[in-house]
Amino acid sequence: MTSIARTLIIGKHGQLAQALIASKPRYINATAIGRDDVDIGSLDSILAAIEQTHADLIINTAAYTQVDMAESRRDLAFSVNRDGAGNIALAAKLTQTRLIHLSTDYVFNGQKNKAYCVDDESSAINVYGTSKQAGEQAVIAANYEKACIVRSSWLYSQFGSNFVKTMLKLITEQPELSVINDQISCPTSASELGLFIWNLSQEENLAPIYHWSDAGTASWYEFALEIQGIALSLGKLDTRIPIKPISSSQFPSAASRPKFSLLDITASRQIMTAKPWQENLAAVLKQL
Repeated sequence: MTSIARTLIIGKHGQLAQALIASKPRYINATAIGRDDVDIGSLDSILAAIEQTHADLIINTAAYTQVDMAESRRDLAFSVNRDGAGNIALAAKLTQTRLIHLSTDYVFNGQKNKAYCVDDESSAINVYGTSKQAGEQAVIAANYEKACIVRSSWLYSQFGSNFVKTMLKLITEQPELSVINDQISCPTSASELGLFIWNLSQEENLAPIYHWSDAGTASWYEFALEIQGIALSLGKLDTRIPIKPISSSQFPSAASRPKFSLLDITASRQIMTAKPWQENLAAVLKQL
């Protein structure tokens, strides 16, 4: 184990940054900064933030994550997800600060029918995924042994906007819902991902890439059914509505999504135990 105490979290408005702050161990002194505090397009700005906080560790959660909007805002997606990531990796290397950079299951094309391993070739099928893939390549290109990438999937939490909160809202407003049943991955509690990152930060040596999600597998449809079921049992919803499975082709969107993007988390389980996604979902719904 190593001793990391002062942490700089970049991207403070996102749900993961908020979950990291909420789940941080007592011995960690964490500072979260956002676009008002740092310009990730500027190496000097990032270096100044590292200097001000005397950080031992940077966790980069800053990302442009609007999957459909990214299709028409390609330059913005790449400036944040590729150029920002590259600048942060270079700043980390110049200051010899440990770096954990967050990425996504959407770097994969979804044509594999078993869980993606960390060394599987990435080939994203939408602008968001392509920009995150380019960000990973920028971090790797910095050639810095104290930097690593953590990919995760289908993040949700009590913070910010996400699928769980959207479903709860729609269930109270609509007589019935149709949810996509042919995209498969695993929902991930941002709180659990946060705990994994804190555990990872104390590891002596970092591998280049890690995968983390909750345990299990689901389609968006199965996820929606479980959200309704658990929310009803906890008294967070009053009425059950019909939820119907549909195919991606019945729900056109600007961006294509991978059909199967489950991440293989076998190696990461040596750092922390993964709980079933249903168990983590119940824990988050209790907090809402």
